Amino acid sequence: MTDTSHRDRSRRTDTPDSDAFVFFGATGDLARKMIFPSLLTMVKDGQLDVPVVGVAASGWTLEDLHARARESVGDAADSDPESFARLLSLLRYVDGDYRDPSTFAELTRVLDGARRPTHYLAIPPALFGTVVEGLTGAGLNQDARVVVEKPFGRDLESAIELDRILSSAFPPDAIFRIDHFLGKEEIMNLLYFRFANALVEPVWNRDRIANVQVTVAEDFGVQGRGAFYESAGAIRDVVENHMFQMVALLAMEAPAYQGYKAVHDAKVAVFKAMRPLTRDDVVRGQFEGYRDEPGVAPDSDVETFAAVRLWIDSWRWAGVPWYLRTGKHLPTKSAEVVVEFKRPPQQLFDDALDGSERPNYLRFRLSPEPEIALAARVKTPGEEFRGHQRELSVSSSVGTERPAYARLLSDALRGDLSLFTQEESIEAAWRVVDAVLDDHAPAIPYPRGSWGPAEADELIAAHTTWVNPTTDEGDHA
Repeated sequence: MTDTSHRDRSRRTDTPDSDAFVFFGATGDLARKMIFPSLLTMVKDGQLDVPVVGVAASGWTLEDLHARARESVGDAADSDPESFARLLSLLRYVDGDYRDPSTFAELTRVLDGARRPTHYLAIPPALFGTVVEGLTGAGLNQDARVVVEKPFGRDLESAIELDRILSSAFPPDAIFRIDHFLGKEEIMNLLYFRFANALVEPVWNRDRIANVQVTVAEDFGVQGRGAFYESAGAIRDVVENHMFQMVALLAMEAPAYQGYKAVHDAKVAVFKAMRPLTRDDVVRGQFEGYRDEPGVAPDSDVETFAAVRLWIDSWRWAGVPWYLRTGKHLPTKSAEVVVEFKRPPQQLFDDALDGSERPNYLRFRLSPEPEIALAARVKTPGEEFRGHQRELSVSSSVGTERPAYARLLSDALRGDLSLFTQEESIEAAWRVVDAVLDDHAPAIPYPRGSWGPAEADELIAAHTTWVNPTTDEGDHA
């Protein structure tokens, strides 16, 4: 997918680049962890030279926002003082209640004639409607773009309502639904690997592949965000968006042309082919001690772990199970895909008969260290025809990766929709999980530092066993 092609097909052509960047929720956790470091990267890369206006209801001043920016970027402010000084020179601040029209009047004044702002709603979804209404009332939606943070609703009904709110004020090509996973280099490499290598296509189907596993593991808990997690849970927070996006890139058909519009269409086809989940397809877990977290109900049934069996009813994938697993307080922080191939139709060598080693597989490690590995059996030296499985691996790490948010926010300022999710795919994904959001078995307690409840092993047992991500190759063989 060449840059020229995907930008030609995905970028708005009726307006130039944005002439201001406004981010609501400027004093919040997302701004501190992600937005300020990304803005500094954009300044360093020469991709940000327009006013940057933070908006919040915190009683702060511009000096307070400057202090938060320094706290957020840490040592980067000292290692590149010139870039940090430029970022501070771009910063503006508006403090006020989102429900008060005077807040948006003040925003208009601070924008000082900017006519094509990009508005980033780094705020809870419950406030989206309030802010969109305020922007519309002040005329700040005209010739503007809006960026909304996941989750895009909390079920199918709310996702449809969210789109109604956004569409009431902005045209479709001005709505940017941001999922930082799609801005990661490793995720884009899944797409590249699929369609840049001719050796993949002949084996990438139900005839050669036995099953696919996707694991996104975290070795920490909710980190003080218990109240948020009570409204989300692992299925909403990770499975329905991040993991489904990974599945779509792995399962999609070849795009019809060079362009990300074609990629979007191919991904939507995968979501529509996914069989809706039932309660028998899902194992929910909750790490021990979760109910003691601040903001968590003492009788909470929210899942901090989810294992899912997914079926894609397409010609390519009919009958191939996809197993997805994510959780908090697991043994490691990592993301990995394992594509397990079917065994040879005839076992010619005795050492392959006992099934002690899993079949050949292709492994994509997305984090912590990106790697692509192919597991194949090789003969052990000697007279006997005996062997063992070894991984042939290539590290895809290329040094320090540009922050995903910096990539995505730069694209939004340019009007490039390439790496943003679209309404149709979001609603199709919600249709897959919608039933199990309410119809499910209770969450099963699991010890911190384990791989979740034992029932997750039973879910996958009919076809294979879980491959636990690790930086130690021995555990993969």
